[in-house]
Amino acid sequence: RELFANFQKKNPVTDAEIKAEYDKFVAANGGKEYRARHILVEKEDEAKALIAELKKGSKFEDLAKKASKDPGSGANGGDLDWANAASYVPEFSNAMVKLDKGQMTDTPVKSQFGFHIIRVDDVREAQLPKLEEVKPQITQQLTQSKLGKFQEDLRAKAKVQ
Repeated sequence: RELFANFQKKNPVTDAEIKAEYDKFVAANGGKEYRARHILVEKEDEAKALIAELKKGSKFEDLAKKASKDPGSGANGGDLDWANAASYVPEFSNAMVKLDKGQMTDTPVKSQFGFHIIRVDDVREAQLPKLEEVKPQITQQLTQSKLGKFQEDLRAKAKVQ
């Protein structure tokens, strides 16, 4: 224990290391977030029929509650809440990011789950915590990481007889 305590004293986590780790987090999680809705159905014809109904003025939320086979969002009118594009399967994301606020896909989007009709309700910059808010967690994580590396190095150098 004394050895590890001594190592931690001599190798504290620096502000530069904390900032670098935070910047990596921001790069991975930053960008735009989308507030989207979708209706998920089995067959393409079904999706096309729903798109036609929507174009005639039917409410997206009502059709989602009635027709969507997505148990999580269907009951909520298709609402997927705020998420970044990487949260979804590529086919869904690629179609969603092309839409402007209030726009809906004109054709069904096929994915491994079935056929989606997607509407983007809003777009915003990702809401990430400030460095000061997550500094303690980052410091803890980096301290454990350094300690783990130190232990690995000791094991690697150890001679077993």
